[in-house]
Amino acid sequence: MGEHAYTHCKIRLDSVIDGTDQSGISRKIGWQGGGGYKFYELAPTLIVQDKYGNPVFSDKYNAEMLVAAVAKINGFYYAPDSENFWKQGFSQDNSYIYVTTQYLTAAMLDGIAAELSPMENLLICSPAFDIGLGKRYDNINVRKIPQSVLSKCEFGADNYNLNIVDAPVLDEEEWEND
Repeated sequence: MGEHAYTHCKIRLDSVIDGTDQSGISRKIGWQGGGGYKFYELAPTLIVQDKYGNPVFSDKYNAEMLVAAVAKINGFYYAPDSENFWKQGFSQDNSYIYVTTQYLTAAMLDGIAAELSPMENLLICSPAFDIGLGKRYDNINVRKIPQSVLSKCEFGADNYNLNIVDAPVLDEEEWEND
């Protein structure tokens, strides 16, 4: 989160692991190095505003990245099925997700429903669809994207700095004792 993750945090963690950092508690306990960590980079924001102020998908995402992001945000594992195009991800209890950037028609939904087992559930995310499709089948839930995404993520943020109010302040003596 920010350039300091590369210029300070990662460098410090690397030196603690390789044993060259002897500040803080390392010297006190005779730390010789070892261990490891995972360093993640946050993806750019998925939703941006177009020139009219409407929420749209960022052009930094290709179709596969978009499907994977929408699946993850809605609690599904991204895992496209080789036989059924509409099984792009799964969750528990035979639940699947299908993300499309096309307008969803009743005919398209009926075609998918014909292939869906009564024991399976499907979440379809589409930017627009015919009126009433969300209530057409008991085991198919239709949501408009990006609204399904907007409710679960921070809008328009490439900087995920935490907004900490009244954060505790350690004086130098407390910092050195840690």
